[in-house]
Amino acid sequence: MPSPLSFRTVELPLRHAWTISRGTSTVKRNVFVEVRSGGHVGYGEAAPNVRYGESWESVEAALQKLAPVLEGRDLRYFRDVSEALDAALQDNPAAKAAVDLALHDLAGKVMGVPLYRMLGVDPTRQPVTSMSIGIDVPEVLAVKVREAADFPVLKVKLGSGQDREVFSTVRALTSQTIRVDANEGWTPEEALAHIQWLSTQGVELVEQPLPAADVEGAKWLRARSPLPLVADESLTKASDVPKLAEGFHGINVKLQKSGGIREALRIIETARACGLKVMLGCMVETGLGIAAGAHLAPLVDWVDLDGNLLLAEDPYRAHPVVGGRIQLGDGPGLGVEPRAAP
Repeated sequence: MPSPLSFRTVELPLRHAWTISRGTSTVKRNVFVEVRSGGHVGYGEAAPNVRYGESWESVEAALQKLAPVLEGRDLRYFRDVSEALDAALQDNPAAKAAVDLALHDLAGKVMGVPLYRMLGVDPTRQPVTSMSIGIDVPEVLAVKVREAADFPVLKVKLGSGQDREVFSTVRALTSQTIRVDANEGWTPEEALAHIQWLSTQGVELVEQPLPAADVEGAKWLRARSPLPLVADESLTKASDVPKLAEGFHGINVKLQKSGGIREALRIIETARACGLKVMLGCMVETGLGIAAGAHLAPLVDWVDLDGNLLLAEDPYRAHPVVGGRIQLGDGPGLGVEPRAAP
């Protein structure tokens, strides 16, 4: 019997060079998973990020180890299968996320319903997604802002040492609401100075101003910040959430760093119990990975699901974005199919 799981790695060129505080990339290599059962195919995606110790090579190696776990199991019971995957391999969240997404997609197709219906989520409550603007020179920033004109909210990447110049260039070009993401790029003193200034510039919130390891700095900054602070790199799993409440006003959950939908739902519920607001974010992913997040998006306060829009070409037929809101259809599972046969 062939394994129910197969995968392939695909090179994804970006529309523009993508620069954040940690570096620049022009291409991503994501790993796409297929899970087959009873004539149905579930699709999943891994978007590994070096920040969390993963690469396309590590994802492939992890999937080789996870494949035997699926053999002989009834894949409709994705909760049991996901628990078995967790027990089989530590860490490797992007690899686990790819299989988890595929299992949820498969289950929806078997039942003939979209994922949001399986989860009891109202798709009409979809918040607007922000569109991210990576660090760049002024003339390219102008192009990026122009391309994002239909989005009510922008997320501007900072943390490069040229923060006021980058931000001022964007702000001079648009009156859109702006969120800021420093990607761990500041010290506490720098962060406070920047945030005090940003609070006068129409900024809604600031994401991960300090390195994740600076727990005491986060507490110090939260007590003084005039803007809401959102944890991203400081958070990977639900057990991280309670200790973040003293340093942040909200958290950013991403399926790729949490290991998939099941753990992301735990994170959201834990954050609510701790009185924290919730953002749903993404890595640079195709419309497949973004679709999985979109089915959970009505459960959160802020959405940043734009990873597929950073690609030169999306190999999946993504859910359309209208007025900044992802429009989920009635298709079963994730509701997304490849543009061409693999």
